[in-house]
Amino acid sequence: MGGAGRRVALTCAATALAAVLVGCGGSTPSGAPPLPPVSTPTATDTAVDGAPGGDAGDPGADASDLAKLAEEAARNAGQQPTSDIAPRDGEVLGGDVSWPQCPPGTGIPEKQGKGLPMPLPEAEYVVLGLTNGPGFTPNPCLADQVAWAKANDVLVSVYAVSSYPSAATLKKYGADGPFEATDRLGRLRNVGYQQARFNIGTMGQVGVVSPIVWIDVEPVPNFDWSTDLQANAAVIEGVARGYTDAGFAIGVYSTPHLYQRVVGDLSLGGVPEWRAAGQTSREEALHRCGPDWSIQGGVAVMGQWVEQERDLNLTCPGIAADLGRWFHRFS
Repeated sequence: MGGAGRRVALTCAATALAAVLVGCGGSTPSGAPPLPPVSTPTATDTAVDGAPGGDAGDPGADASDLAKLAEEAARNAGQQPTSDIAPRDGEVLGGDVSWPQCPPGTGIPEKQGKGLPMPLPEAEYVVLGLTNGPGFTPNPCLADQVAWAKANDVLVSVYAVSSYPSAATLKKYGADGPFEATDRLGRLRNVGYQQARFNIGTMGQVGVVSPIVWIDVEPVPNFDWSTDLQANAAVIEGVARGYTDAGFAIGVYSTPHLYQRVVGDLSLGGVPEWRAAGQTSREEALHRCGPDWSIQGGVAVMGQWVEQERDLNLTCPGIAADLGRWFHRFS
């Protein structure tokens, strides 16, 4: 979709569709230091035993409308200029947050919030996690993290963890999607498609806009991928199509080793890459922008490292010249 990150917000009509939708309009920058958000009970209202239905399955009218709003916002963003985010030189610091930054006791039993700190005050963007670990589980305090981003006037994009389905999930969604369900791989692609649709509905629910969705491909503790790399790859193929059908650009988050461990030599066509460096340093994260750390042949957009309980991110060389391609600005 390209060239997004523009001043596009979900219309105030979305409030009539879901009370949990974050309010329309811009926000006033705040000098308040980043704090862990407070739990928002309504952020998990869609969950049923930790596995709510995907939007394109049997979501109910509200979920369908919310997903459509998120899709419309994404498509509109692709038609807007990027001039509201000035070109920059050098690397830009940011962070990413998800369920670990939620208060303790929130989330599914396997992935309880840890109350970890929000991004540093000098962070200029944040990548928000849509899931509470595996697919079909929403980040329980995403709405509050969106509000934090608005209050601190940081740029925003989103990511979502993908995961292998249980037998029950495969049965529920395997025949529901754009892929032929006559074999197991086709059914797995449909499940992946539904994971993406569910996450798009989550975006609509909290009113977050992003020009790109980063697909997190790595082992998921307590929700293991299969030993069949082709089957795992089928899930990711479905996930990718789910987002692109809805008008979103996609990228992949991983390391070369973890990506190959899950999906083998699957190519997503050289989509952009967000490369993890683990518990290392800023220097190593920047080093990951180089060709030696290519995941599947795409342009390096960010390097990530972990320091003092924070996931820190640095844009790769040249990326800051068009931040609007990768991030949305609310105000």
